[in-house]
Amino acid sequence: MAFSTLRIIGFILGIFLITLAVSMVIPLLTLVIFERNDDLDAFLWSSLTTLIAGLALIAPGRPADAQLRPRDMYLLTTASWLIVCTFAALPMVLIQHISYTDAFFETMSGVTTTGSTVLVGLDNASPGLLIWRSMLHWLGGIGFIGMAVAILPLLRVGGMRLFQTESSDWGEKVLPRSHMAAKYILLVYSGFTLLGGLAFWLAGMSPFDAINHAMASISTGGFSTSDSSLAHWSQPAVHWVAVLFMILGSLPFTLYVATMRGNRRVLMRDHQVRGFIGFLLVSWLIFGTWLHLNSDHSWLDAFRIVAVNVTSVVTTTGFALGDYTTWGSFAVLLFFYLTFVGGCSGSTSGGLKIFRFQVAYVLLKANLQQLVHPRAVIKQQYNNHNLDEDVVRSLITFSFFFAITIGVIALGLTLTGLDWVTALTGAATAVCNVGPGLDPIIGPAGNFSSLPDAAKWLLTIGMLLGRLEILTVLVVITPAFWKH
Repeated sequence: MAFSTLRIIGFILGIFLITLAVSMVIPLLTLVIFERNDDLDAFLWSSLTTLIAGLALIAPGRPADAQLRPRDMYLLTTASWLIVCTFAALPMVLIQHISYTDAFFETMSGVTTTGSTVLVGLDNASPGLLIWRSMLHWLGGIGFIGMAVAILPLLRVGGMRLFQTESSDWGEKVLPRSHMAAKYILLVYSGFTLLGGLAFWLAGMSPFDAINHAMASISTGGFSTSDSSLAHWSQPAVHWVAVLFMILGSLPFTLYVATMRGNRRVLMRDHQVRGFIGFLLVSWLIFGTWLHLNSDHSWLDAFRIVAVNVTSVVTTTGFALGDYTTWGSFAVLLFFYLTFVGGCSGSTSGGLKIFRFQVAYVLLKANLQQLVHPRAVIKQQYNNHNLDEDVVRSLITFSFFFAITIGVIALGLTLTGLDWVTALTGAATAVCNVGPGLDPIIGPAGNFSSLPDAAKWLLTIGMLLGRLEILTVLVVITPAFWKH
């Protein structure tokens, strides 16, 4: 790789670090408002350290003749997530006095919008720390949207080329210039955050809790300001607001932009959106009815509890309303299946994404028809796109390595001393960026603090791989990538 390419990548990373340093001003102001001066030094020194590192990276300047090729985006994408997490973890070490392993795990969980946590006592935690955790969600969410709509289709990762027209070629579908499209996406993202904060406040939360949960909901992150997550608030309105904004964060943001530009029907005509909403509604009805019949909850209460928990898992948010691992084997296994689903492409959610399941159904249907009519020419389309060999190969490759990654990480977790249930559900929730696992240790009523450091680093790797669609990271560690 050319030195000029590394220089321009370093220059961009420096801009990211400067942005991160400036972002630390918000927790500083929060601490001033809440008169918690004891934690000011932590953010002040962290901000200065991050700023100095950022200035050092941009000091050589941007090479005038350097151009980033598509392959260079793999390194830039992976390096940006790693270097941001490296410096964003500093305030947590200084405030909580936890190990850097725990701080990096918490930060990676925040930036990848996973929602797994090693912290306890959140109800009495520093307001600066709480707002910083939520900001990591918020920044990671908008960062992933930008990557999902601009970089992944270009790199043809995991079938994302299906969305190249809607996402990367702004000239035909959304806006004439990509930087204008980015501004509109940021406007929509910020607008939803403000609306979410207002809605949570009107539903019964304090203003501080409301803005934290708004950032966690729209980014489908899941960090809460209470150890009990959403169960801390008994108002049903709070729970339904969370459901609404988790769903909004899981829909394609490019379609929001198209809607703003006058195409009022584009959102509900999209195959992904219709499949995602339909899947949620069917899951709520079936699971809610089952919970009503097998518990003392009224049907409306059971429906609400199921709606929150199912939406949280499917959208990979990580909020919890009670401990659903106590509902029985059927519920636990169903939630394990739901862990893999995910939201729509171009959203803040993780998982396999709903479009891959829909494409798999199209391919299955076509193959079955081919068996019945061997000489027939069967057209395979999804969302008005032809499913050519390149798309199918990319999708199959991604899905295979997605499953292999979970299996390898789970196997590694058992070597650290974890039981197989904790290992398997922990690996799945990390790679799918969901948050809680499905056992008493890392389930919705527990956290990841008691896990050995080796397990936390494995899960951190899983979170990064899952957030960046696996192949984006794997290609960087291949010898062929580094050959000149």
